Amino acid sequence: MKKVLLYSILLLLGLLLSQLLPAHLGSAAGTYANIVRILTMIGLACIMIHVGYEFDIDKSKLRTYGFDAFVAATAAFFPWILCTLYFVLVILPRPATQELGVWKEALIASLFSAPTSAGVLFSMLAAAGLAATWVYRKARILAIFDDLIVVLMMVPVKIAMVGARWQLAVVVAIVFTLLAIAWKFLHRFRLPITWGWTLTYAVAIAGLSELIYAATKSIDQSMPIHIEVLLPAFVLGCIIVRQRATGQPLTPADDHHDDVLAQPAEKHATTIVSACFMVLVGLSMPLFINQIGTAPPSPANLPLTGQAAQAAIEADAIPLGNFLRQLTPQMGWGQIILHVLAITFLCNLGKMFPAFCYRKETTPRQRLALAIGMWPRGEVGAGVLVVSLGYGIGGPILVIALLSLALNLCLTGLFILTIKKILSRDTTITT
Repeated sequence: MKKVLLYSILLLLGLLLSQLLPAHLGSAAGTYANIVRILTMIGLACIMIHVGYEFDIDKSKLRTYGFDAFVAATAAFFPWILCTLYFVLVILPRPATQELGVWKEALIASLFSAPTSAGVLFSMLAAAGLAATWVYRKARILAIFDDLIVVLMMVPVKIAMVGARWQLAVVVAIVFTLLAIAWKFLHRFRLPITWGWTLTYAVAIAGLSELIYAATKSIDQSMPIHIEVLLPAFVLGCIIVRQRATGQPLTPADDHHDDVLAQPAEKHATTIVSACFMVLVGLSMPLFINQIGTAPPSPANLPLTGQAAQAAIEADAIPLGNFLRQLTPQMGWGQIILHVLAITFLCNLGKMFPAFCYRKETTPRQRLALAIGMWPRGEVGAGVLVVSLGYGIGGPILVIALLSLALNLCLTGLFILTIKKILSRDTTITT
């Protein structure tokens, strides 16, 4: 619980600094933004490599995973769609709902709600003494499938944002190539996985992504190829063999404490990387103080409403990436808080479908506990917000998304205690 609370505080600290620092940086603001962006990419790559380390499937039992993948997909899609509908139909003015660009941006801004935090969930359930339960084993599968589905969803979202270009055909080819590599060579290569090496891999992936971006920008400045680090990092983690502390391959018969990733030094390093990443996510947020509260908005950032919004839409005067920033009405912190609560409720409501599944496997209480186990959000959701920022999306809606993520993090301990309470009353626990 302390770790989750720490992540929430650091996320909010980064958000506060993102509003205070730019005013003091002057001409160095651009350099500062690039440094934060690259460090954030490295942190996200580290986290996704670890998700890949955790990902494992038995290829001889693919049919059993098919239904799990379907359930995980619902846990990703339902909150995503609910949040999108809320952002567009509740927050934005009526003229904005008719514009396709608004829906595209809302879909990206809402994607933070889809991934379940596998790392946070696993560690919290284990700490609560639930590692031997059916709920833990099933949640482990669903959460990792959930994260993988979100990574794959970024491809059609990217196509929706920039249209069908030859560069996107290259991106799609790279995505399917990476997936084929992950499938064929799942946990086949014996490479070191200690924290120093993991960080080195993350730096290399982020650097390669930047090099591809720079090289293709020199070919076509209007549409360079940008490979998000999420999938390459995940695939790299997938193809590396999990190891014992001695460096030998980890087998199912080994005790959890034999796992090199379970060693105190590794867990401590992972916590530090995740903590730094949460600060960086907050620091990545654009200035929004002029759009919230009592501060007067500048003319350049003044949100459009009513007839002004309708006129701007009809004149095609709003570039893609700026619809949410320019069309979201100015709101005070009271409204922000209400929207954060509403979005948080919808995010978790959308994760409840697993409670209606697996009726032949276990009891209603365990199915309910499993659904609640899908509620925690964390680093992957924060990483998706960073991707949203890369498309130029901003304004109060993204702030609402970030604060909802922080609130959900703060509530994770309560979610786990609820699961434990539900299971303690189930006299037919499946172990």
